[in-house]
Amino acid sequence: MPAPSPNSFDPASLAQLSHLRLQARVIVEGYLSGLHRSPHQGYSVEFAEHREYAPGDDLRYVDWKVFGRSDRYYLKQFEEETNFACMLAVDASESMQYGSSPASLNKFEYARLLAAVLASLTIQQQDAAGLVLFSEQLQHYVRAAGNPQQQTRIWELLEQSKASGPTALGPMLHEISDRFRKRGMIILFSDLFDDLDAIKIGLQRLKHRRHDIRVIHILDPAELEFPFEEPTLFHGLEIAQEQMVDPRGLRTAYLKEFHSFLVESRRTCRDLGVEHDIVRTDEPFDRVLRRILSNRPPLPIPNITEMQGRR
Repeated sequence: MPAPSPNSFDPASLAQLSHLRLQARVIVEGYLSGLHRSPHQGYSVEFAEHREYAPGDDLRYVDWKVFGRSDRYYLKQFEEETNFACMLAVDASESMQYGSSPASLNKFEYARLLAAVLASLTIQQQDAAGLVLFSEQLQHYVRAAGNPQQQTRIWELLEQSKASGPTALGPMLHEISDRFRKRGMIILFSDLFDDLDAIKIGLQRLKHRRHDIRVIHILDPAELEFPFEEPTLFHGLEIAQEQMVDPRGLRTAYLKEFHSFLVESRRTCRDLGVEHDIVRTDEPFDRVLRRILSNRPPLPIPNITEMQGRR
């Protein structure tokens, strides 16, 4: 099998690369090669505030006078460093493991790769990026920072992470709100397979803190199209349940129900002023990045006829 092109953004080609870090570099380098890079701005000399040291932070900004008084490590933050912080929240519940094509990326692989690329691009433009990995519990929380070591730390955690366990998205949004207090951007990567009322309450909590929120609703093509023809045994990923069904008799009802779920998800976000973007795991990464980074409007929700016709 030939190696994928270095500038390839195709998920199936990227899946041939063995490590997330290599996949992320391919996307970052390919994406940046088509952009005019902004000049390096450096750090402002105007002091803004202190914050507690976290592993991986740049030791050059430790305030040693404060350490001498308190015996605790605090970093100086300057005005430019506090302008923008982006928290990348990745759903690592077991439903995210689903992938209909063994040759491509499943939902979790797609989400963590997109998060790795956005972390890299954020840090390269001298802003701060952080990471949250969660299922029904918080798996990892990495405080937002903008030093070069932060990219490596985020990439390593994403590469080592596995999707497992049930979903508790609503409570996890509350947890993120309690930890990420400074106003910033939150990008949530999830299939949203949880109670939408609980999700809405969690998003309301984040909006109350005046965060700019974008929901990247990641779905496998088979979830949108239900292309199955023969009698199929379906396994529950987060519930120990399996059932043999005839897909042909179920398809119309499934697509109607799934379309309603998409419409309600979009409405829930829209009512709160939250951007909701549906992303398919077969969608090229450069197209998704351009929508996110240029604040382009999200794609419209496909109607049932379109979902039926994409088999």
